[in-house]
Amino acid sequence: MKNDAATLTSPDALYEVLQERLDDPHEVDLRRKANLAAEINQLKKERNAVILGHNYMEPALFQTIPDYTGSSLELSRLAAEAEADTIVFCGVRFMAETAKIVNPNKTVLLPAEEAGCSLAESITAEDVRQLRKRYPGVPIVTYVNTYADVKAESDICCTSSNAAAVVESLDSDQVIFIPDEFLAQNVAQETGKDILFPQKRERKGATGGDGAPAEDLDADMIGWEGRCVVHEMFQVDDIKQAREEHPDTVVLAHPECSPEVVEEADHSGSTSSMIDYVENTDAESYLLLTECSMGENIMGSNPEKDMLKMCWQRCPHMNEITLQDTRRNLANNQYQIEIDEEVRQGALEAVERMLEIG
Repeated sequence: MKNDAATLTSPDALYEVLQERLDDPHEVDLRRKANLAAEINQLKKERNAVILGHNYMEPALFQTIPDYTGSSLELSRLAAEAEADTIVFCGVRFMAETAKIVNPNKTVLLPAEEAGCSLAESITAEDVRQLRKRYPGVPIVTYVNTYADVKAESDICCTSSNAAAVVESLDSDQVIFIPDEFLAQNVAQETGKDILFPQKRERKGATGGDGAPAEDLDADMIGWEGRCVVHEMFQVDDIKQAREEHPDTVVLAHPECSPEVVEEADHSGSTSSMIDYVENTDAESYLLLTECSMGENIMGSNPEKDMLKMCWQRCPHMNEITLQDTRRNLANNQYQIEIDEEVRQGALEAVERMLEIG
């Protein structure tokens, strides 16, 4: 989504934007953030830069400096089409890597030196090579929440919004889906497939080895045990408690939540799907089971909507990205994303196949 505020360089104008869009703002803090945003928007013009902001960015940043906001899939497409000399990715490292993968001739900056992802860190390129050795000929679908070297070892990437479509597009009796355990289970349920997690069986004492045990060969999907540190926190009891207190609340769950939570929710979908659902339906209130900044960002753009807050913590990785660091990052051209060309080419093939499916 295009953000008109990103063209503003007047601190007063940006202060008005923040006053209008933030919940219970504090004037002194807002003035400071408006000044920072004004400096960043001016720097963008001077450096011929474009800023992409994920839906999980903290509200003051989200509402002021990204030229475009959206999900990882939307921002991947925008990164591929970017004409600016520099792409500043306000998201986590794997997102900035994807921008470099699809647009290698651009300078890609990540505002924080350390902005990782629990899912990306749950699997390595060597893990993927071992999976391919163990299950020869079985296509590997890799969630986009992974690093470039993992993508390079994969056949095709997917996002939470097109994961089921990607799996169904493959002409194969069996598919390996990595690394998100819950997303894999939700995709298996949506596509009518059964899924097996070899790691779980091996922990119970079964032998591993290079070859796949016979029971693996009967499973439609082979999964991996990675989880998002935010989405795994949500429980069915949280939904039941919210409905007891607010009976007319509509509950939306990200597909990185457990299958039990997704089943209990009224709607499950990617960040973009959640936004579309809220904007195009009328309910007494909404409860989003995802990174908590997103609810505040939806409220900022849809002040007439009532969002319940169930927020124990922000994503510690997304929280690394701040206005202060973004200004420093752009001013000093620091934390550039670099990817080995052989790795980039392998990852590009997997990402392009994903983008073709949409």
